[in-house]
This record gives sequence, structure tokens and C-alpha cells, in this order.
Amino acid sequence: MPTLQPIVLITGASGGIGAALAQAFAGRDHRLVLVARREPQLAEVADRIAAGGHPRPHIVSLDLASPGAGDRLARMLLDAGLEPEVVVNNAGFGLLGSAAEIDRAQQLAMIDLNMRIATDLSLRFVDSLERHKGGILNVASVLGFVPGPGMAVYHATKAYLLSFSQALHQELKPRGVRVTVLCPGPVETEFGVRPVGYFSRRTVRPMEHVIRHGMAGFLAGDPVVIPGRDNKVLSLLPRLLPRRAILSMVGASKRRRFEAS
Repeated sequence: MPTLQPIVLITGASGGIGAALAQAFAGRDHRLVLVARREPQLAEVADRIAAGGHPRPHIVSLDLASPGAGDRLARMLLDAGLEPEVVVNNAGFGLLGSAAEIDRAQQLAMIDLNMRIATDLSLRFVDSLERHKGGILNVASVLGFVPGPGMAVYHATKAYLLSFSQALHQELKPRGVRVTVLCPGPVETEFGVRPVGYFSRRTVRPMEHVIRHGMAGFLAGDPVVIPGRDNKVLSLLPRLLPRRAILSMVGASKRRRFEAS
């Protein structure tokens, strides 16, 4: 069997945290494969990386929530002579509103993207990750630490990814594969900040801060990374407050946001 070239596979890489992580891994001399639905935006990210003197990433325009997406992506990599040494599961989206009122198909698609494909790609390439002593970086959210009336399915998907990643960290550590879950709060970008639930302005972190801490935690083999002291406090709410109080607080803040939008 011919030798396959090791790459960093990054989903949801057409913008935001995914694009910023692509820049960070490129800066460490990794070859990249960037995956997202939006091909023009992917090409822009790849062009920026190439303009910085790094090899231009291979881009794959693919709807990861579609049936069989993991199989198609794996075939594309194999046909191109590539295999992951690092998998970054960043693809995902959220919906605001009551779960009983939001389109059910959209919520099921959210589960497919936020949970199923992240699980698929985390497990599918374990053998190649072990060969290259690489790892998995899953991008969840500090919202995964609390239930979320007003964004019930989104919070639940991030709670799953948090739990799954921590367990996988323990399981794959003996094989030399590091697994880290990055749990940011709201992130400040050049486009500003989208308000999220009960977050205060103090919890917002610049993109560079989130990426720096996420990369450092991944390279150190930390199981969980929560950028920002205030976000760390938020992650402790289930230990500090009764569940009923958390549900009331989160639900009220989401209603205020919905009414203001």
C-alpha cells in the first residue's frame, strides 16, 4: 500500500473558528484539508493561507449533514493519497426558539451535523491518528454544561460532544491519540459578536484568545479547554445552583434575546 500523506482535517472551515484554526495549524507546518458547504468561502480561506507562504489547503465542498457524507469524504481523502493525523470537528449550527415550534427537520439536521458527523469522523480515522501520534479537537461550547430552554437541541448536542470527547480522551490516551474538546463562549470577530443566551459582555473573547488557548490545550493533551475565567465560572453553574434555577435563568435570557431579535 502506498504511503499516504498526513493532513489535518478541519470541518466547518469556511469561516469563524474553523478558518482561524486552519490558520493556526498551517502556521505549524501542517498540510490541511478544509471541509464545508460553501466552496467560495473555503477557497478564500485556502488562498489566505497560501498567501502567507504555506501550502495551499485541499478544499472539499460537502454538506456533512447529508446521508453518507462521512463515506464520501473518506473516499475523497483516500483517492487523493491523504489520511488524517488530526481531525478538527468544528462544523455545526444552532437554532433559537422553542423546540416544539422550530422546524423539526432542521433540528434533526442539527443533530446530524453537531453530533453524528462529529462522532463519525472522530472514530473513522483512529488508526491513522494513532500511526501519526495525532489527535482529535472537537469544538463544542460552554453552553454544553447547562440545559438550554430556547435552544434546547443545540445545548443538548454540545453536551453530547462534551461528554463524548471526555470519554474518548480517556479511551484513546493509551494509544497515543490526544482528544481535546474546546468549549468557548461568544467569540469576537471582525464582524462583531452575535449575542448568545445569558452571556454578558465580559464573557466575550477575541478570536485570537480562543484559538491560542484551544491550540495550547490540544498540544498539551488537555481533555477540556474553556477560554476565559468568566466562561469557566459559567461551566460550574450546575455545581453551584439548583437545576431548576439554571433552567429558569437560561430560559428567561433566551426569551429576552428572542423578543429583541
